Amino acid sequence: MRILLIVSGSVAAYKALELTRLLRRDGDEVMAVLTAGGARFVTKEALAAITGQRVHDDLWAAEAEIGHIRLARWPDLIAVVPASADLLAKMAHGLTDDLATCVLLATRAKVLVAPAMNPAMWAHPATQANMAALRARGVIVAGPDDGPMAEPESGPGRLMEPPALRDAIRAVLADGPLAGKHVVVTSGPTHEPIDPVRYIANRSSGKQGHAIAGALAALGAKVTLVSGPVAQPDPPGVRVVRIESARDMLAACEAALPADAAVCAAAVADWRTARAADQKLKKVPGEAPPPLDLALNPDILATLSAAGPSRPRLVVGFAAETENVVANAVTKRAKKRCDWIVANDVSGDVMGGAENAVHLVTDAGVEDWPRMAKEEVARRLAARIAEALQ
Repeated sequence: MRILLIVSGSVAAYKALELTRLLRRDGDEVMAVLTAGGARFVTKEALAAITGQRVHDDLWAAEAEIGHIRLARWPDLIAVVPASADLLAKMAHGLTDDLATCVLLATRAKVLVAPAMNPAMWAHPATQANMAALRARGVIVAGPDDGPMAEPESGPGRLMEPPALRDAIRAVLADGPLAGKHVVVTSGPTHEPIDPVRYIANRSSGKQGHAIAGALAALGAKVTLVSGPVAQPDPPGVRVVRIESARDMLAACEAALPADAAVCAAAVADWRTARAADQKLKKVPGEAPPPLDLALNPDILATLSAAGPSRPRLVVGFAAETENVVANAVTKRAKKRCDWIVANDVSGDVMGGAENAVHLVTDAGVEDWPRMAKEEVARRLAARIAEALQ
């Protein structure tokens, strides 16, 4: 594939060099446009050495040689990495004061932007309005991540790491082994209302489920992500359906069928209040707390695993356990009649954490995977799903 990389002004611009190396290793042809701000952080020479092509940085020089129209029509994808607040604002308002913005306004190719900026700049209403406008026009947004910044602070605004960006680009180009396949993924917790202000929930962050959705999309799958309330960014190239309750999640999953595979990574509440109060329950001094009459929620994994014409070819469940992890997972797989179970011990820092150690339970036995980043667990599971569907 042909990828035009636009590098704008951010201290994270050095990651564009590693991204380029990964893309070229995959066999992609990469050409770079360097903005004046980007040139403050990386050099033309470094980009030229890694892309193997001349780097374009001047509008008028380009017009004398290749022209911004030819540059705009050359790629299969334009990736703006990193995308500064300034460049995103210019894109949103159609401003064209340099080569990069002229190319972006003239292109008919898909455009992916990977924002990178201070958390306060990212959260500013002007930036969020610009992002909403770009998303409405079909621009794909990758990130940003939440983490430490160049300044001594942390928060959302950190550029995604190069391997994740490479996966996002693969998802947009959809040239992987899952191309043409549809996968439904559930992620995050469910919220079961007690009254208008209180609910039953759990500690699921959605990090693992969202990472799985992104990894599947990176292999070319069409992914429908049914997500409970989380703070995770939407994975690039993924259709996201947001829900609140377990009953909402089941309805969204059934509406997304047919699918080739389903991955039930959400931590669904087993119970809900039988009758949620219409008004806030009040604490009355001297009186006992009001009793909560619980009702069983629908079993999403068992429902999707049930035999029938709409059953996905492969149904993968998750078992979050605090004891007897593998034994409970083996029992759960037989009871739910799903094909695989991914079991993990959540008694430590797994929920909300960055790493996971899982056991893959299939009809062939149990595979014990080492503790690794949740993104790596996702990539490994996505690769196994691709093998199974082929």
